[in-house]
Amino acid sequence: MDALLVAVVVTALVFDYTNGFHDAANAVATSISTRAVPPSVALVAAAILNVLGALVSTEVAATVAGGIVEPASVTPAVMLGGLVGAIAWNLATWWWALPSSSSHCLIGGMVGAVMAKAGLEPVLWGGILAKVIVPTVMAPLIGFSVGIALMLVLLWLFRNAHPGPLVRRFRVAQLVSASFMAFSHGSNDAQKTMGVITLALFSGGVIPHLDVPLWVKLASAITIGLGTWAGGKRIIRTLGMRLVKLSPVHGFAAETSASAVLLSTAALGLPVSTTHVITTSIMGVGATERASAVKWGMTRDIFLAWILTFPASALIGALCTLVTLRLFGAE
Repeated sequence: MDALLVAVVVTALVFDYTNGFHDAANAVATSISTRAVPPSVALVAAAILNVLGALVSTEVAATVAGGIVEPASVTPAVMLGGLVGAIAWNLATWWWALPSSSSHCLIGGMVGAVMAKAGLEPVLWGGILAKVIVPTVMAPLIGFSVGIALMLVLLWLFRNAHPGPLVRRFRVAQLVSASFMAFSHGSNDAQKTMGVITLALFSGGVIPHLDVPLWVKLASAITIGLGTWAGGKRIIRTLGMRLVKLSPVHGFAAETSASAVLLSTAALGLPVSTTHVITTSIMGVGATERASAVKWGMTRDIFLAWILTFPASALIGALCTLVTLRLFGAE
């Protein structure tokens, strides 16, 4: 590989790392806030399960590699610009402690980068609509609805239970639900970096087909695991403590609902946002107590970040691509 392509691969792994610490809250915020698991233990366990989840399939990676933009329109310089744009917005929302979508950062950066070089035509708008926009709208709604439904079922099943033993039981149950959440996060998010690296290798002529090499799978899985282990305490506080006051039963319901949605979409190859799904699941279980249990002012800021993420990362990606094309040429 030439130096530019190496830079693209390294930058993609840097994004993967930021994805890990930005989205660590998705896997561990609820279990930490309910004191089911100590923070250090939760982050280490989530990191390991992220790695395992990332290795189970490549359906999402295939979507990112070939279903968002025409592979022929991507050059290493374009990919580098898109990745820098994605990292920039990811770090900005992390600094603001807003749980935005790293997936949308990456896809938006890629789309903006390709548009900066070749215009609108190489963007596969049908694929973006079917595999990004529609699932992005539907998955959080499903997460919210499933969270409400599961929480109501649990409240009915344990309506006569004594609060003390019930809390202890659900703290144990959260060990299972948090593990599934971390596993499903890895199965969804790490694959997006795999797809980007595979697309870069294909565009650079290193591999003949859009098949994810084993070393790319391992590198992406381990990197997102390391990022998760590093943790993202700013966003963990937002999701686990500032959005809804969670009990162990709330945490179990939110994690179970979100992981079920994420594992289903990963199997279908849909690159949905783990952040959107877990956040709306938490809102759903919180709303079963009373509407005021959810801090709706905080949700307004979160939703605004969600709306801005795709266009903002696309714009930054386009600007960064203009710079990289100037530096490295438009080949």
